[in-house]
Amino acid sequence: MDWLYPFAILIGTIITLMGLGLPVAFAFFATNILGLMLFFGGQRGITQMVANFSEAVGTYALAPLPMFLVMGSLYFRSGLGERVIHALDIAVGNLRGRLSYVVLMAGAIFAALSGSSLANAGMMSSLMAPEMLKRNYKPHMAYGPVLGAGNLAVIIPPSTLAVLLGSLAQIDVGALLIAGILPGLLLTVMFCGLIWFQTKIDPEAAPQYPVPEVSGREKWRGVLVNILPMSFLVFTVVGTIILGIATPTESAGLGCVGVAALLVVYRKFSWSVVWQSLDDAMKVTGMTFLIISASMTFSQIFAFSGASNGFINAVIGLELGRYGIILLMVLVILVLGMFMDQVSMMLITLPLFMPFAAQYGFDTVWLGLILLLAFEVGLSTPPFGLLLYVVMGSASGDMGLKTVAMAALPYVLLTLVLIVLVVVFPQLALLLPSLI
Repeated sequence: MDWLYPFAILIGTIITLMGLGLPVAFAFFATNILGLMLFFGGQRGITQMVANFSEAVGTYALAPLPMFLVMGSLYFRSGLGERVIHALDIAVGNLRGRLSYVVLMAGAIFAALSGSSLANAGMMSSLMAPEMLKRNYKPHMAYGPVLGAGNLAVIIPPSTLAVLLGSLAQIDVGALLIAGILPGLLLTVMFCGLIWFQTKIDPEAAPQYPVPEVSGREKWRGVLVNILPMSFLVFTVVGTIILGIATPTESAGLGCVGVAALLVVYRKFSWSVVWQSLDDAMKVTGMTFLIISASMTFSQIFAFSGASNGFINAVIGLELGRYGIILLMVLVILVLGMFMDQVSMMLITLPLFMPFAAQYGFDTVWLGLILLLAFEVGLSTPPFGLLLYVVMGSASGDMGLKTVAMAALPYVLLTLVLIVLVVVFPQLALLLPSLI
């Protein structure tokens, strides 16, 4: 049981420092310095940590991250998203709960164009939630779809969280991105089914209201002008990876060029938007790279101290079996998700979880998608789910955490159902990557 000593020190120090409010990167660096002094030879270990910086951020798999961020920021800051929402609003017609459906469908499209859950939920919450409340939608019908739309961006490519997970866990980033397509579409359908069920059992949750008559020609025109070009952009990012035309890095570059071209076509291009988008991407990329640098050293200390092997052997000794191990991983993430952000959870859990892939013969892409879905749940679970606070921040009036959390609950449960489906039917995750 010698491994418990370094395990308790390393994990306990990180959790304590983050609990005290220290930024994630600094919490890891402080823990690393302590671990290097205790287990890695002191000054020699510090030198190794510094040497890790260039190696960590020089990973080719991370190259798509800043470009996906630029692409998403250009899309949201330019106002192109509002055109898509308007076109969907016209196309849906006078369906009960129509605005909830519009939020989900727009969220699925935006997920394929931005890769950011927070940006997705923030835009939907500020643009659509006030209108739904104005139309007397009950809070769970107004905010639930917004939270669902935010969650879709975690698995529908190009997910920045998937790029980060693939890089940290040494998983093929392109395969992991593609693996999220079918589960992402299935989850969208499940969310739409939830809205239908909610309006069926409680019609007053989303009252119908007079909608101006729109001809079929006008609907098709809205789709062709405002949605079809976005589909072309999705193809340049996702389709080129599936067809083997481009790597994830190349597809991210194509995506940036595609968004810039659309801005010119729709007369939305301005250098101020470009500068703001580059500034957004620089801030997030800098923070992410700093965290990754700290994570690499932490993984080395964890392995060198014997904590990693000791933990793995102890869990294997429990004889939980393949499905028992998966269940344990998901439960750990669900508990951590109540108190931590997704990046923090990744940095703590991936060094513990990924060695089990080799021990039990798990496909790393399949396991990565399961973990990604589990991380997604944490975005909407109280008390610290980030999406909950994004929605509360843009809500009008006194919107409490309990109200928003209850709106998120059915969407969280459906995501858990999807995790079970992916575990039982691995081809949901592996079919498309196998075609690359």
